[in-house]
Amino acid sequence: MDRITLFAEVLLPLPLAGTFTYRVPYALNNLIRPGQRVTVQFGKRRVYAGLVTELHEKPPAKGIPKYILSVLDEKPLVNTIQMRFWQWIAAYYMSTAGEVMHVALPSVFRLSSESAVVLWPGFEPDSHTLNESEYRITEALLQKKKLTIAEVSKIVGYQKVLPLLKTMIERRLITMEEELKQQYKPKKTKMVRLSAACFEEGALQEIMDQLGKRAHKQLELLMGFLSLSGFPLKKGFTVPKTELLQKTGASDAVLKALVDKGVFELEEKVTSRFTDESTDVTGAFTLSESQQQAYNLLKTQMQKHLVVLLHGVTSSGKTELYIKLMEDALAAGKQVLYLLPEIALTTQIINRLRKHFGDEIGVYHSRYNRNERAEVWENVAGIQHRDVHKPYRIILGPRSAMFLPFENLGLVIVDEEHDRSYKQFDPAPRYHARDAAIYLARLHGAKVVLGSATPSVETYFNAQNGKYGLVELNERFGGVAMPRIVVVNMKEEKRRRMLKSHFSSVLLSHIKEALEKKQQVILFQNRRGFSTRIECEQCNWVPQCKYCDVTMTYHKKQQLLKCHYCGYSRPVP
Repeated sequence: MDRITLFAEVLLPLPLAGTFTYRVPYALNNLIRPGQRVTVQFGKRRVYAGLVTELHEKPPAKGIPKYILSVLDEKPLVNTIQMRFWQWIAAYYMSTAGEVMHVALPSVFRLSSESAVVLWPGFEPDSHTLNESEYRITEALLQKKKLTIAEVSKIVGYQKVLPLLKTMIERRLITMEEELKQQYKPKKTKMVRLSAACFEEGALQEIMDQLGKRAHKQLELLMGFLSLSGFPLKKGFTVPKTELLQKTGASDAVLKALVDKGVFELEEKVTSRFTDESTDVTGAFTLSESQQQAYNLLKTQMQKHLVVLLHGVTSSGKTELYIKLMEDALAAGKQVLYLLPEIALTTQIINRLRKHFGDEIGVYHSRYNRNERAEVWENVAGIQHRDVHKPYRIILGPRSAMFLPFENLGLVIVDEEHDRSYKQFDPAPRYHARDAAIYLARLHGAKVVLGSATPSVETYFNAQNGKYGLVELNERFGGVAMPRIVVVNMKEEKRRRMLKSHFSSVLLSHIKEALEKKQQVILFQNRRGFSTRIECEQCNWVPQCKYCDVTMTYHKKQQLLKCHYCGYSRPVP
C-alpha cells in the first residue's frame, strides 16, 4: 500500500496574511486533524505553535516545505465554525487571521519558542581567557546547562546583554537554542480510595479490629474516610487527600502507614481549578403580565428574525425574560452565550443566574488566570473529561467570551448592546463584539437578542425598519413609577450667582430636603480618561501608581497614564 504524502495549511499567531504550508511526517498522518495545534519552525530559528486549518495532498508550487515537528493536541482545540468566524472577522475588520487567532486563543495555547543560552559543544573552561561577565555566565552554565536571556541579565547585573552574547558566540564560548515550553497543564489532585481487598467479605471489620488494638490514629483516619463515603460502601469512591487529612486531623505519616498496609490506595486525578460554587436551584418563577406579553412577542419575533431588540426601560425585568429564553434553548439541547460589556456586571449577575441553572453556567473573562481560561475553553470544546466538570451549557462573559469553541450554539444574548465596551479599539482586530456575535449566531443557526434601555442608533434604526425584530417593555417591574428628572439651566444659575461651587440651588435644596428626612444621597460624576485601566493580554499586568498603589487611568489623546489621586503621570508602556 502506497504511503500518502499529506500537507497542512498552518495558521500562525502573527500579523501575516494567509497560512503556511508544511509537510506532515508519515508517522503523524493518522494523528493530525484540522483544528489541532502543531509545532512548526518559522524562519531560521523560531518555533511556534500553529493551528492546522486544512489537510491536502497538493505540494506547494515553489520551495520545499518544512516538516511539522509535533502535534500538541489529541483532539481539535478549534472547530470548523470557529475558523470560518476568524476568517470573517479578519476580512470584515481588515486584519489578518493570525491577529484574530492571537486575540481569540487563551495565552497558554499560543506558544512560541524562547531563546536559551548553552555552552559551545566541547567548551573547556581552562582553554579561554574570560572577563568577569563571561566567567559568571560560563560558570552558571556549567551548573545549570541552559539559561534564558533574563537569567543572563540577572547574573551580569545589567539589561542589554545581546552584544555580550554575540561576542561570546563569535568566540565559540556559547551558542543559542530555541526551546518551546508547553505552558498549560491540567490540575491534578491526589485522591485516596479503599483498596479492592477491603471489599472482600469480612476484610474491613478485620482491619478495624487490628487497628483498634495498637494503631488508634490510623483507625480514626479510616473511620473518617468511611464517614465521608457513606454507607453502603461504593467501589471507586475517592476523597481528595488534603480534604481527608484536614477533616480527620491526621498526618501524612498516618496515611502513608495505611497505604503501606494495603488499606488505602493513592491516585492522581484531573480536577477543576474552580471551587464548587453551586447554589440551591430555585427553579421556576412567575412573569408579570407585561413581562409575559413581552416574552410571547419575543418568541414570535424570533421565528421571523435572526436578531430581536428587547427595548426595556431600566428595572423592567429584562433579565427574567433572558432566563426564560435560556431555559427554552437548554430544553432544545442548545448552548447559550450571554455577553455583558463589563467584567463587573458579570460578577453581579452570575449568582442570580446560578439560582436558576446551577453549575451549568461557565464564566470566561480576563480576571481568570490563563490556566483557568484554558480550562473553560477545553470544557466548551468538549475535550475536557466529564469528571473534571460537567459541560457548561451557558457561558457568561465580556466580548472575549464569544471566541470560545461552541459546538451547538442556539441563543446569543447581548445585554446593554449600546455600550462602547463591546468595541475593541487596540490592538487589531478592531472588532465590535455585538456585530461579530450576530455573524457567529448566523454560522450556528442561532438567534440573537439585543437588550438595552437606551439602544444604539444603528440597532434602533434596524429595528424600526424591520431588519431586526422589536419588543418593547415600558413598565418597571412591580409597577414602580419612573424617576422624575429635573433639567437645570446651569448658565442661568451662574448668571444669577446661585451656584455654590459646581452645585445648583435646585440640587442643593433637594440634598438638604433628603438629609432632613434622614435619607441618603448619591452624586454621580463623569468618568475622567479614556479607560479606567489598561491590561497586558499575556500576563494580566495592570499599571499602578508608584505612590498610591491604585490603578492608573489611560488618557488616549495624550497617550499618558495618570493617577487621579496624586497627579502622577507616565507614558503608556
